[in-house]
Amino acid sequence: MALTVEQAAASTGEIEQVNVTAQRFEVDNSEYPGSLSLIDDEALSAIQHRHIQQALSRVSGVSLQRGEGQEYLPAIRSPVLTGAGACGAFLIAQDGIPVRSSGFCNINELFDAHTELADQVEVLKGPGSAFHGSNALHGVINVITPDPLTSRDFIQIESGSNDFSRLKFGVAAGEDNNRIGVYTSATRDGGYRDSSGYDQQKITVKHHYADSNYSIDSGLTFTNLNQETAGFITGLNAFKSSSIAESNPNPEAFRDTQSLRVWSKISFDLSEQDQLLVTPFYRNTDMDFLQHFLPGTPLEENEQDGFGVQASWKHIFNDQLHLITGLDFEYAEGSLVQSQDEPTQGSAFLQETIPVGIHYDYDVDSTIVAPFAHLSWDVSEKLNLTLGVRYEDTEYDYTNNTLTGRTRDDGTECGFGGCRYSRPASDVDSFDNFSPKLSAAYKVNSNVLVYSRLSQGFRAPQATELYRLQRDQQVTDLDSEEVNSFELGVKGRVNRLSFDVSAYYLEKDNFIFRDSSFFNVDDGETEHVGVEVESSYSINNQWNIATALSYARHQYEHDQFIGDINIRGNDIDTAPRGFSSTRLSYSPSDALGFELEWLYVGSYYLEPENLNKYEGHDLLHLRGRWDVSDSVQLSLRVENLTDRRYAERADFTTFTDERYFPGRPRSVYASVDFRW
Repeated sequence: MALTVEQAAASTGEIEQVNVTAQRFEVDNSEYPGSLSLIDDEALSAIQHRHIQQALSRVSGVSLQRGEGQEYLPAIRSPVLTGAGACGAFLIAQDGIPVRSSGFCNINELFDAHTELADQVEVLKGPGSAFHGSNALHGVINVITPDPLTSRDFIQIESGSNDFSRLKFGVAAGEDNNRIGVYTSATRDGGYRDSSGYDQQKITVKHHYADSNYSIDSGLTFTNLNQETAGFITGLNAFKSSSIAESNPNPEAFRDTQSLRVWSKISFDLSEQDQLLVTPFYRNTDMDFLQHFLPGTPLEENEQDGFGVQASWKHIFNDQLHLITGLDFEYAEGSLVQSQDEPTQGSAFLQETIPVGIHYDYDVDSTIVAPFAHLSWDVSEKLNLTLGVRYEDTEYDYTNNTLTGRTRDDGTECGFGGCRYSRPASDVDSFDNFSPKLSAAYKVNSNVLVYSRLSQGFRAPQATELYRLQRDQQVTDLDSEEVNSFELGVKGRVNRLSFDVSAYYLEKDNFIFRDSSFFNVDDGETEHVGVEVESSYSINNQWNIATALSYARHQYEHDQFIGDINIRGNDIDTAPRGFSSTRLSYSPSDALGFELEWLYVGSYYLEPENLNKYEGHDLLHLRGRWDVSDSVQLSLRVENLTDRRYAERADFTTFTDERYFPGRPRSVYASVDFRW
């Protein structure tokens, strides 16, 4: 195995990493004034992640708590967020195009991106730039798929524990100015727990065409997931019992989802000073899943269909000043039906207030229009200032397709004061948001950059927060969530050490949550303060050590009583203050390489009252690769090397007390990779 990218960059300083997430046009990451982490193709090839969490653990400030299949709950400079609109805090994109419309996010939507064959994953931490609108509240994850101009043809066969198997295939053909690539992956996982596992297929087709003054890069991605879902296990430290950890209290649960996205990026070189980038796109998603975490386990069927365009114009005034301005537009039609076929089990109250039949049935048409501008000024050879602004108008046209109110679907009343689920009358809601960004970057020398960044992010309420109500609530009065952020950092290289260190303060207003009356309200406030470190040190040409370290505190800053406890000043639940990934790499020759990874997750509170804690855990993963030839590579991975009993996720509810998603025991995976 040749030197890793981390080793090469630290020892030679010749590796240039560019990103497209920050400004849509390519930007040298070493000169970007903010926290943007890259997981390149060599790192992704070494990880061979079964779940995207395994790759993103290498990014400081990012934490994913995963379920048994492809599900997860994310955090980027935040606690692990849950609830109807939690997914709205993070913008998930593939090749720069959001995977879903901003009003119809899904907390698990990264499984709709083709991460298994990604060339690069880019993570922008903190509020997005002027190029990102609603949902880029805490950060952006952008998955970059293979480029047919540079990708090698390959086929990879993989097998492992719990009847895991995966096939990856990619081939490209044509000339440099007219070339097409096809990339596909098919995965089967038998599941560690009873009645669990999944089958997943993804295909991406890319085409590149170039003429003298323009180029067209087009793509299509289709994904399909059929998952048998495993639910929570309950009881204090239940994950430590192998028999309980392997059980599945919800064997009937499932998730079926399909997605399709088609896009073209049309780049015009209008002159030496002007470049125009126009990206039209179409996307569709269709998902059915059994909500095993709710009483009565209702079925949700949701779909969205829409199109849009991103238009960006870059003008270079001179060597010191350039401007990027443009307009984003999208239109989407979404629908949601929640229904229940069998009577609710449990207390008389639950049986009476959660009836059989239709709970929700609505359509929402959304329209988003957003002009933006980004100005960059090199004040001197060392100092750069950037200013960005974005205005975004979001409109939802909501139609209720069933009875208004909190009755059964036949109009009869539920006992105990009424049915749980409340359906508001048809309505139109609109949200206007303006977000400025200001940053400064100072080059200490050719290898070290110091930067500071003031930014504001926002997210409009999700459709589910506005129209999926409960109890007595008949209408919402929600504003957009807003985040104000200040960040200070330094990045660069010194001899064999590369580093990126940042500190941030983030304040969130209008935080949307469900209060003790089961109303969706927006009077929450939270505070987030943290330090992040990403570093790589090349000890010599054979040994390298790298780390991604995060320490932060996430607190409630609003008065809210749960029982007689005011949670103001408490840690937000499921928010470990510290977590990290540390990797030791050894390459005894160009053809052979090993990596030992230590993952650490600190303790965290399980509920807002801060009365119960999960102890945290440490995991070790071992990876090895052997380049048999230039065309053949063998790899072996041992996950959870010490067979540690741990919880991927832990929380606490008044109904079940402690509950967990248990982590997998020691697992072994092997693959053979043919490239030509």
